[in-house]
Amino acid sequence: MIYIRKSDERGHADHGWLQAKHSFSFANYYDPRFMGFSDLRVINEDKVAPTMGFGTHPHKDMEILTYVLQGKIAHKDSMGNVKDFSAGEFQIMSAGTGVTHSEFNPSDDETLHLLQIWIEPNELGITPRYDQKVFADKQGGTLILSPNADDGSFKIYQDMKLWRYQLAKNSSQIIDLDKNRHYWLQIVKGEFTVNGEAVGQGDGVALSEESALNVMASDDGEFLLFDLR
Repeated sequence: MIYIRKSDERGHADHGWLQAKHSFSFANYYDPRFMGFSDLRVINEDKVAPTMGFGTHPHKDMEILTYVLQGKIAHKDSMGNVKDFSAGEFQIMSAGTGVTHSEFNPSDDETLHLLQIWIEPNELGITPRYDQKVFADKQGGTLILSPNADDGSFKIYQDMKLWRYQLAKNSSQIIDLDKNRHYWLQIVKGEFTVNGEAVGQGDGVALSEESALNVMASDDGEFLLFDLR
């Protein structure tokens, strides 16, 4: 089963300072057909105006991954972390027993563009934690999240893995899949053909009961692949 979630069909929120696209129901956007996918709960693509951002707010029992695509984030949280992280960098935060944080665009003139990803954990009430990291660019797949922090990836409190794939124009990648698991592919940039289906920036692809993924890049591009229960 393959289902394509087109970018322009996602939920959209215009807050002036924030332009947000929601792959799944979030805040004032509600669609009972899109409440999440397996343990993947949120994929928000946010564009934050200069000097603006998300004020201090709480989270509990959620794994929160942020990926900066353009600009810089100024992060502050109740664990004592005061950090900046920039385009190409990932941030992981386990909310666990409870954490508050703020995220702002510190630039006077550059828009902040990011992906905010929430994954429901398989352990509740853990001690909150924070980490950030740049994963080196490379052709093919890079492991970003895994339960045992394999190959330098972030630990995730869930039976899932997240890979980032970067492909050059006219290159292809065949990825073996487990037919007993579910997969979500999110296009970060570029145009691709996925198992014969054309997809582009912002599109999502849900896959179930599939044994292989055949991806061809029409131009230089990047996608995230979630391996889920």
